[in-house]
Amino acid sequence: MAARALTFKWLMIKPISDYLTFFGEFRRAFRTTGALAPSGRGLARCVCKPLAQHSGPCRILEVGSGTGAVTREIGRVVDADMQLDLVELNERFVSYLQGRFEREPAFQRVSAQTTIFAQPVEELEAEPVYDFIISGLPFNNFAPEDVKQILRHLVRLLKPNGTLSFFEYLWIRRAKSVFSRHDERRRLGGVGCVVNWFVDRYQIREHKVFSNLPPALVHHLQCVPQTSETREELNGAVTSG
Repeated sequence: MAARALTFKWLMIKPISDYLTFFGEFRRAFRTTGALAPSGRGLARCVCKPLAQHSGPCRILEVGSGTGAVTREIGRVVDADMQLDLVELNERFVSYLQGRFEREPAFQRVSAQTTIFAQPVEELEAEPVYDFIISGLPFNNFAPEDVKQILRHLVRLLKPNGTLSFFEYLWIRRAKSVFSRHDERRRLGGVGCVVNWFVDRYQIREHKVFSNLPPALVHHLQCVPQTSETREELNGAVTSG
């Protein structure tokens, strides 16, 4: 009963249109959607926590904005002297986001400070310009080499001591591996190796969000100022899974 009440409450705090749009894209383009529903409010707050604790000018990048569940939370804590860039590859999500910035007050208040890039994040010039990067990309759906390239690029986009925050769903990789063929298990294992490589080197804290459906693990990574040695390490990163 308690679990059903929690699920009902979680459903009621999110617009039905968000679910319909997100679920439609989950069915149509699973590889780049990767979840049945948008992130819950608790998860959005958790992944935005380092940004919420910041004051003063900064530049923010959100990658994989989807229907804007996390974007809404980012907008709640963004001040007038902050700049927000969104990267979303899915054209339907881009259109949906643009509509929200046009009609919803929570989005309208930061629309003048926001730019939407409808392109892969790897196409952003690899200059350290962002103080905060927040990613909702479904790494478990990608090839290990793609995950490596994306995370490596995100680290390069960070200013010295900038923070990269991303989340993954608890137990999903392990559960998928149990019921998958050998090639899929190998791919998932490779993804885990890549994610763990970056987490082991750069993570400063993590949080488990059990109220989300499914429960999620949030990673906060902080990258030290890059030297020739750290750039060489990033270039190598992991090579196998």
